[in-house]
Amino acid sequence: MQVFFDVQQLYYLPQYTPLQKELEKNGVECTYVFYRDTELARQQALVASELGCQVRWVGSQSEAMSVYINEKPDWLIIGNFFDGLERLHPHTKSGLMSHGIGPKSCYYTVSDSNPTVRFVEGPYRTKRLQELYPKSQFVDVGYAKLDPIKSGELDSLTPRELGLDPKKPTLLYAPTFYPSSIERFSRKFPREFSEYNIIVKPHYFSLANKKYKKQRKRLELWSSESNVYLAGVDQVNILPYMAVADILISDASSTLFEFAALDKPVVWCDFYKLRAGYRGIFSYRFQKRMDEDLYKYADIAAHADSYESLRSVVDSQFENPNEYKDARRRYTEELAGLVDGCVSKRIAEYMLKA
Repeated sequence: MQVFFDVQQLYYLPQYTPLQKELEKNGVECTYVFYRDTELARQQALVASELGCQVRWVGSQSEAMSVYINEKPDWLIIGNFFDGLERLHPHTKSGLMSHGIGPKSCYYTVSDSNPTVRFVEGPYRTKRLQELYPKSQFVDVGYAKLDPIKSGELDSLTPRELGLDPKKPTLLYAPTFYPSSIERFSRKFPREFSEYNIIVKPHYFSLANKKYKKQRKRLELWSSESNVYLAGVDQVNILPYMAVADILISDASSTLFEFAALDKPVVWCDFYKLRAGYRGIFSYRFQKRMDEDLYKYADIAAHADSYESLRSVVDSQFENPNEYKDARRRYTEELAGLVDGCVSKRIAEYMLKA
């Protein structure tokens, strides 16, 4: 059996690799298909070399399609929208594993691709997707990305290994690229939180996309402080940082729900830097970009409505880590499904029997 993984972006990999390892245990040949990015060639090559399996390189989705048509793998795993899957289906089954579980509307619309099956996280979203796409097939398996932490297979980090103080509590600041809170944070953020270690794990686009150069300048400024560790663009897997952190600070990102699924306190930033086309009379565009679940699940975390209020919210969560424990458990069941370290095993079993 042969399985190809379509890697349009490096940040799909933490979702894919647990399944890769599970499939390989069953004698399946796995191949990753990377999309060349000349600006990130070094980082891509480094990440690809650590996967331990075959890697193919393409320049576009159409070129990737040609590879899949010619090679005829048994399965193609995708992490986002992929046009023209019906051309593959006579010889290749396709499975969609969404690269995130956050509150953006694209979580649902990626099913426009019409894959053979979509592997879904929890009963609520399975039901909702089935209502939106009644002719498509959805299987509730859980969220594979968290498997390495829950199964104990993740190589754990320590603050000392990151050059941080092991005596201090550790914050993980993991903002998304848009809408992002980065520009709303103080230039003196590390000094104003000097009693904490700070791991900054930005979205891949914040580090890789020219459009977000102002975000990079702010991130690089923070990284010069002794209590800050800035994850690089080639460090695509956030799981080691989630495992070592005591509290997460984030905005409208899947990471909010992933960290909550580990039963750790989350601080949700309600302050964003919005482009002019998303403000004022155009605010409806922001609402369209975000899924209605954004506010339905708002009480999974403590909220900071401004940077000025952030410190007191963080301190409160550090002192009272169980304040939102019940909400974390309840919403994790709805959005991530069963979090038991065996999601990849269930997906692999399904693929092997199909």
